Amino acid sequence: MSKIAFLVAGEGTERVELTEPWKAVSDAGHEPVLLSPEAGEVQTFNHLTAAETAKVDQVVKKASVDDYAALVLPGGVANPDALRTDADAVRFVKAFMDSGKPVAAICHAPWTLVEADVVRGRTMTSWPSLQTDLRNAGANWVDKSVVTDGNLITSRKPDDLPVFGKTLLAALG
Repeated sequence: MSKIAFLVAGEGTERVELTEPWKAVSDAGHEPVLLSPEAGEVQTFNHLTAAETAKVDQVVKKASVDDYAALVLPGGVANPDALRTDADAVRFVKAFMDSGKPVAAICHAPWTLVEADVVRGRTMTSWPSLQTDLRNAGANWVDKSVVTDGNLITSRKPDDLPVFGKTLLAALG
């Protein structure tokens, strides 16, 4: 059983973009682990309405890429916007991309990848409002339900979660 890191900020994560991939990796026999910049709990959202909280398993500053087989970056507008201002989160994301292990980002999550300067030359997708940010950072943005470029898997929105989860599981073998 492999450990899969899920990295989110203290609030603003789109609930289903955390819970559905979490369930997919768990059902496949992997161990999902919730990382965040702060210990305690994170507040998830259903769009702009607060949903349930989730317990943080480990602070990202203390996490090692070596301990995980993959990284999942859920979206939500506020979540990746907060993560990209956290130096430890950005460092962890960059190290994960550099490791060659699968990194799966959905919706607004690529903002953290932009901050880590790891999208240049990559073909990827996201929530449509990020396309200019991604292009300005050197990515080739396309409007598809899922895009895999090397170790990077990206999807646009909650409707893409089924194919996002299947693609992540395929990358894990």
